[in-house]
Amino acid sequence: MQGWPLLSLTTFVPLIGAAFILMIRGEKEIVARNARNVALWTSLITLLLALMTWANFDPRTAAFQLEEQAAWIPAFGITYHMGVDGISMFFVVLSAFLTPICVLASWDAIRERVREYMLAFLVLETLMIGMFCALDIVLFYLFFEGVLIPMFLIIGIWGGPRRVYSAFKFFLYTLLGSVLMLVAILAIYFTAGMTDIPALMKYAFARDMQMWLWLAFFASFAVKVPMWPLHTWLPDAHVEAPTAGSVILAGVLLKMGGYGFLRFSLPMMPLASDFFAPLIFALSIVAVIYTSLVALAQEDMKKLIAYSSVAHMGFVTVGIFTFNVQGIQGAIFQMLSHGVVSAALFLCVGVVYDRMHSRLIATYGGLVHRMPFYAAAFMVFTLASVGLPGTSGFVGEMLVLVGAYQASTWVAALTATGVVLGAAYMLWLYRRVIFGELEKPELKAILDLDRREIAVFVPLVAAVIWMGVYPSSFLDLMHASVQNLVDNYQAAIKAETAAQAQVLLPGGAP
Repeated sequence: MQGWPLLSLTTFVPLIGAAFILMIRGEKEIVARNARNVALWTSLITLLLALMTWANFDPRTAAFQLEEQAAWIPAFGITYHMGVDGISMFFVVLSAFLTPICVLASWDAIRERVREYMLAFLVLETLMIGMFCALDIVLFYLFFEGVLIPMFLIIGIWGGPRRVYSAFKFFLYTLLGSVLMLVAILAIYFTAGMTDIPALMKYAFARDMQMWLWLAFFASFAVKVPMWPLHTWLPDAHVEAPTAGSVILAGVLLKMGGYGFLRFSLPMMPLASDFFAPLIFALSIVAVIYTSLVALAQEDMKKLIAYSSVAHMGFVTVGIFTFNVQGIQGAIFQMLSHGVVSAALFLCVGVVYDRMHSRLIATYGGLVHRMPFYAAAFMVFTLASVGLPGTSGFVGEMLVLVGAYQASTWVAALTATGVVLGAAYMLWLYRRVIFGELEKPELKAILDLDRREIAVFVPLVAAVIWMGVYPSSFLDLMHASVQNLVDNYQAAIKAETAAQAQVLLPGGAP
């Protein structure tokens, strides 16, 4: 594949599929069937291209790879610049991995406006992958904000009874934070005179400037993660979104905030990141403990899993701001694991919702007697969410706690309470839904997973076990980039400390 624009192909192939879907004509059933097939094949081709990106990736270097660069708006020095490193590459694969699963999961569930629905998902895939590949800050912002539009439509058109309220709440929350990020991007452009992300990582912004820039970026990324107390849009969006919408929302969109911290806040604003780390730790610990307790009180399965997402992303933000290799690698691994596990848990809810049209925990009980395959799949994802050794959930949480312990024993101890609380609410959910006697008459005819649903769950189960048993296949590829990030952060802190010491020395002041 040498010489091929691999990242551009991976990013824009879904748009080609979307163009084909737009051209489909005929009766409603024929249009729906063809739209589903085109979306599935397009997303599978995109996944193949993403896996080729992984195969062509060199783990020995921290430099950006597979770079593509072309003039875009030359008058302002803005370029079309794409590339991946050990931090972004797996998020490209995750986005491409979950999209065909979403198409399959929606095969029978979506009956109205199928063409428009599949179109929205393919456009969303292009925007997600483009955001993780973008190496120009303006290009990044366009992809980052563009994601809002198809997601807003997916929730607002195909969602539940309160879909319009939830869609607008999601849109306004995320847009408000992003307006401040746009102001910060303009400030960066007028200060540094460039928009190239690799060049900006080496640019030394003044300490005061870093503080303001960090807060502006934080406003956008904290809403996306989402961090407490900016998380209130998430449970509403999840409950009202269709199953596949929840999968992408939890699997990829929440990772955009964590990725933003790693791509912008730490490398470009190291002094501000160091200064605000205690604030991040405090908000993250509150998120881990508070939202876990809220999850324990939920009666709706989707709401419980949504609150658990906020708690798990609290681990991610703790790991990122430990500023050590274990913590940051743990945060990235936790994001990838959560992307697979939470997506799978929402699909598990979707399976029984399609049959019973209820998400209430009290509706179910004793499903193991009628749905053994479903019970087995649900068990794997529940144990991964809890962090059982041998599953993907264990590796990320363990590395984050090791990194947090190096930064502060108190932070590590308080964050670790999330492991105990997570086990409490997830095992409680599983026991109520799966075990017990099959007493409710309406459940006695419920059917187990069909072949399409098995095809959805098998790759997710395989990913959870692979990441848990062989984590080095992921950690080794991100190590060089993470080590480089930590080294640059430490160099910036040392330089600032030396400069302050010089000022404090007799005769050192200007």
